Amino acid sequence: MNKDINRNMTFINAYRMDGIGNNFLIIDRRLNSLELSKNKITDLSNKKVYPFDQLITLEKNKNNFHPIKIFNPDGIEVSACGNGARCVAYLISQENNQKKLSIKTSERVLDAEIVGEKCVKIDMGKAKFDWKEIPLSKEIKTDHISLDFVKENFGNGFCLNIGNPHIVFFVKNCSKINIKDLGPKIENNKIFPERVNVTFAEILDKENIKVNVWERGAGLTKACGTAACATAKAANCLGLANVNANVHFKDGKLQINCSTENIFMTGPVSEVKKINLEI
Repeated sequence: MNKDINRNMTFINAYRMDGIGNNFLIIDRRLNSLELSKNKITDLSNKKVYPFDQLITLEKNKNNFHPIKIFNPDGIEVSACGNGARCVAYLISQENNQKKLSIKTSERVLDAEIVGEKCVKIDMGKAKFDWKEIPLSKEIKTDHISLDFVKENFGNGFCLNIGNPHIVFFVKNCSKINIKDLGPKIENNKIFPERVNVTFAEILDKENIKVNVWERGAGLTKACGTAACATAKAANCLGLANVNANVHFKDGKLQINCSTENIFMTGPVSEVKKINLEI
């Protein structure tokens, strides 16, 4: 008996979007609360029919908030995705003709605003700097993280949490970093109990930063919104950049404003592509 022919197949509304090359598969669970197991997410990722850096589910609205859940390709749920939240905000704005709306993640509420044609600004909230909140496995100075296999060539890292944990290294040429080799080693270092997102950043001037990013559970990605926020905030704390800075990725840039405690991110999103996804 051919199990493939006889197995039950379910189709659900879904969307494909990206923010400067950061790819998302967005599954609409507002009417159909179909369960998504870790194995199902990794299966969708491995098939690469619709490649994604993160899978995002739209959940039923609650008190004027638009809840979402965010999963990496390894099936692990994470607490933040800045570009993904901007894409969701744009998608919902197209449905409801709204300019302002609030996206609720598992960790915080993000207020978003459509500020131009396919351009979304989002309030990412406050950065966390305490070692317990990042989190780290032991008490250590979070703006001066020393890893033996990195320090000699790239110095110390700056750790902070923007809804998820990040470490940022400031280097002379981020493009020459072998991030496919270093990224997973840093991501899975024992100092990071929940793993960590890794950024190598190059200061071009006080208002422009170039980055090379390795995302936990996703690997090398073209862009990462929370990494942009973490990098700009770390650079400002160290006096390397102004409160307003452009963070440059391969396919575009994000504007980050750190002039208040909250971090604001503005940038483009793609058109919404609706698909009928087989689960």
